[in-house]
Amino acid sequence: RIRSAHSVHIPGLLQTSDHALAIFRFAVPALPEPEVALRLAHRLERQQVLEGDSAPEYVAVLHEAALRMQFGGRQVARAQLEHLLRISERDNVVVRVLPFEAGGFPGAGQTVNYLEGPVPQLDTVQSDNTHGPDFLYTEVQLSKYRAQLDWTERLSLAPDESRDFIHDLARQL
Repeated sequence: RIRSAHSVHIPGLLQTSDHALAIFRFAVPALPEPEVALRLAHRLERQQVLEGDSAPEYVAVLHEAALRMQFGGRQVARAQLEHLLRISERDNVVVRVLPFEAGGFPGAGQTVNYLEGPVPQLDTVQSDNTHGPDFLYTEVQLSKYRAQLDWTERLSLAPDESRDFIHDLARQL
Protein backbone atom coordinates (compact mmCIF):
# COMPACT_ATOMS: atom_id res chain seq x y z
CA ARG A 1 0.00 0.00 0.00
CA ILE A 2 1.08 3.56 -0.68
CA ARG A 3 -0.25 6.34 1.53
CA SER A 4 0.40 9.98 0.74
CA ALA A 5 -0.44 13.45 1.98
CA HIS A 6 -0.04 16.54 -0.18
CA SER A 7 -0.82 20.12 0.71
CA VAL A 8 0.21 22.09 -2.38
CA HIS A 9 0.62 19.63 -5.26
CA ILE A 10 -1.41 16.82 -6.75
CA PRO A 11 0.64 13.62 -6.34
CA GLY A 12 2.71 12.73 -9.38
CA LEU A 13 0.94 9.36 -9.62
CA LEU A 14 -2.34 11.23 -10.16
CA GLN A 15 -1.23 14.10 -12.41
CA THR A 16 -2.31 14.66 -15.98
CA SER A 17 0.47 15.29 -18.48
CA ASP A 18 -0.52 18.96 -18.86
CA HIS A 19 -0.54 19.49 -15.11
CA ALA A 20 2.85 17.81 -14.70
CA LEU A 21 4.27 19.81 -17.60
CA ALA A 22 3.14 23.07 -15.98
CA ILE A 23 4.83 22.10 -12.70
CA PHE A 24 8.09 21.13 -14.43
CA ARG A 25 8.16 24.54 -16.08
CA PHE A 26 8.33 26.18 -12.60
CA ALA A 27 11.64 24.49 -11.74
CA VAL A 28 14.47 26.70 -10.51
CA PRO A 29 16.80 26.79 -12.29
CA ALA A 30 14.70 26.38 -15.43
CA LEU A 31 14.97 22.95 -17.01
CA PRO A 32 15.99 22.60 -20.65
CA GLU A 33 13.16 21.28 -22.83
CA PRO A 34 14.78 17.84 -23.36
CA GLU A 35 14.95 17.46 -19.56
CA VAL A 36 11.29 18.51 -19.20
CA ALA A 37 10.30 15.94 -21.83
CA LEU A 38 12.33 13.23 -20.08
CA ARG A 39 10.78 14.00 -16.68
CA LEU A 40 7.29 14.07 -18.15
CA ALA A 41 7.78 10.71 -19.86
CA HIS A 42 9.13 9.22 -16.62
CA ARG A 43 6.21 10.58 -14.57
CA LEU A 44 3.64 9.16 -16.99
CA GLU A 45 5.38 5.79 -17.14
CA ARG A 46 5.61 5.64 -13.33
CA GLN A 47 1.82 6.09 -13.10
CA GLN A 48 1.41 2.59 -14.52
CA VAL A 49 2.22 1.25 -11.05
CA LEU A 50 -1.44 1.91 -10.19
CA GLU A 51 -2.69 -0.29 -13.04
CA GLY A 52 -3.03 -4.03 -13.42
CA ASP A 53 -3.70 -6.98 -11.15
CA SER A 54 -0.68 -6.37 -8.90
CA ALA A 55 -1.34 -2.65 -8.41
CA PRO A 56 -0.98 -1.57 -4.79
CA GLU A 57 -3.69 0.15 -2.82
CA TYR A 58 -3.08 3.90 -3.04
CA VAL A 59 -4.54 6.33 -0.50
CA ALA A 60 -3.96 10.01 -1.18
CA VAL A 61 -5.01 12.82 1.15
CA LEU A 62 -5.06 16.08 -0.78
CA HIS A 63 -5.39 19.39 0.97
CA GLU A 64 -7.94 21.75 -0.54
CA ALA A 65 -5.07 24.12 -1.37
CA ALA A 66 -3.58 21.51 -3.74
CA LEU A 67 -6.94 21.15 -5.47
CA ARG A 68 -7.33 24.89 -5.93
CA MET A 69 -3.87 25.48 -7.45
CA GLN A 70 -4.18 26.30 -11.14
CA PHE A 71 -0.89 25.11 -12.57
CA GLY A 72 -1.25 25.60 -16.30
CA GLY A 73 -4.40 27.74 -15.96
CA ARG A 74 -8.11 27.08 -15.44
CA GLN A 75 -8.56 24.60 -18.27
CA VAL A 76 -5.61 22.45 -17.15
CA ALA A 77 -6.80 22.67 -13.53
CA ARG A 78 -10.32 21.55 -14.49
CA ALA A 79 -8.98 18.64 -16.52
CA GLN A 80 -6.77 17.66 -13.57
CA LEU A 81 -9.75 17.63 -11.18
CA GLU A 82 -11.80 15.59 -13.65
CA HIS A 83 -8.90 13.14 -13.93
CA LEU A 84 -8.84 12.82 -10.13
CA LEU A 85 -12.53 11.96 -10.19
CA ARG A 86 -12.00 9.25 -12.82
CA ILE A 87 -8.98 7.69 -11.15
CA SER A 88 -10.64 7.75 -7.72
CA GLU A 89 -13.23 5.31 -9.10
CA ARG A 90 -10.59 2.58 -9.38
CA ASP A 91 -10.84 -0.15 -6.77
CA ASN A 92 -7.24 0.37 -5.61
CA VAL A 93 -7.25 4.20 -5.44
CA VAL A 94 -8.73 6.26 -2.61
CA VAL A 95 -8.66 10.05 -2.81
CA ARG A 96 -9.55 11.98 0.32
CA VAL A 97 -9.81 15.76 0.63
CA LEU A 98 -8.64 17.71 3.65
CA PRO A 99 -10.73 20.89 3.44
CA PHE A 100 -9.60 24.28 4.72
CA GLU A 101 -12.27 24.09 7.42
CA ALA A 102 -10.49 21.11 9.01
CA GLY A 103 -8.02 23.63 10.41
CA GLY A 104 -4.52 22.56 11.35
CA PHE A 105 -3.12 19.12 10.71
CA PRO A 106 0.14 17.30 11.42
CA GLY A 107 2.84 17.72 8.80
CA ALA A 108 1.20 20.81 7.29
CA GLY A 109 3.17 21.95 4.26
CA GLN A 110 4.99 18.65 3.92
CA THR A 111 4.62 16.12 1.12
CA VAL A 112 4.81 12.55 2.38
CA ASN A 113 4.68 9.19 0.63
CA TYR A 114 4.60 6.15 2.90
CA LEU A 115 5.36 2.89 1.10
CA GLU A 116 4.20 -0.21 2.98
CA GLY A 117 5.18 -3.73 2.13
CA PRO A 118 4.64 -7.23 3.46
CA VAL A 119 7.64 -6.79 5.80
CA PRO A 120 7.03 -3.66 7.92
CA GLN A 121 10.74 -3.28 8.69
CA LEU A 122 11.28 -2.53 5.00
CA ASP A 123 8.68 0.27 4.85
CA THR A 124 10.00 3.60 3.59
CA VAL A 125 8.84 7.19 3.85
CA GLN A 126 9.68 9.66 1.11
CA SER A 127 9.45 13.29 2.14
CA ASP A 128 9.81 15.87 -0.63
CA ASN A 129 11.79 19.06 -0.12
CA THR A 130 13.03 21.82 -2.41
CA HIS A 131 16.44 20.13 -2.47
CA GLY A 132 14.92 16.76 -3.42
CA PRO A 133 13.48 13.74 -1.65
CA ASP A 134 14.52 12.41 1.74
CA PHE A 135 14.07 8.69 2.44
CA LEU A 136 13.33 7.64 6.00
CA TYR A 137 13.23 4.09 7.30
CA THR A 138 13.98 3.85 11.03
CA GLU A 139 11.18 2.50 13.22
CA VAL A 140 10.94 5.82 15.09
CA GLN A 141 10.54 7.75 11.81
CA LEU A 142 8.07 5.22 10.37
CA SER A 143 5.98 5.29 13.54
CA LYS A 144 5.85 9.10 13.44
CA TYR A 145 4.67 9.18 9.84
CA ARG A 146 2.13 6.38 10.32
CA ALA A 147 0.60 8.38 13.19
CA GLN A 148 0.75 11.60 11.17
CA LEU A 149 -1.03 10.00 8.18
CA ASP A 150 -3.61 8.31 10.44
CA TRP A 151 -4.44 11.68 11.99
CA THR A 152 -4.60 13.45 8.63
CA GLU A 153 -6.89 10.75 7.21
CA ARG A 154 -9.21 11.09 10.22
CA LEU A 155 -9.48 14.85 9.57
CA SER A 156 -10.21 14.40 5.87
CA LEU A 157 -13.52 13.86 4.14
CA ALA A 158 -14.70 10.34 3.35
CA PRO A 159 -13.99 9.18 -0.23
CA ASP A 160 -17.55 9.83 -1.48
CA GLU A 161 -17.64 13.27 0.16
CA SER A 162 -14.20 13.95 -1.32
CA ARG A 163 -15.41 13.12 -4.85
CA ASP A 164 -18.38 15.47 -4.35
CA PHE A 165 -16.00 18.18 -3.13
CA ILE A 166 -13.69 17.75 -6.14
CA HIS A 167 -16.67 17.73 -8.51
CA ASP A 168 -17.90 21.03 -7.05
CA LEU A 169 -14.44 22.59 -7.45
CA ALA A 170 -14.23 21.44 -11.08
CA ARG A 171 -17.63 23.00 -11.83
CA GLN A 172 -16.39 26.32 -10.44
CA LEU A 173 -13.57 26.48 -13.00
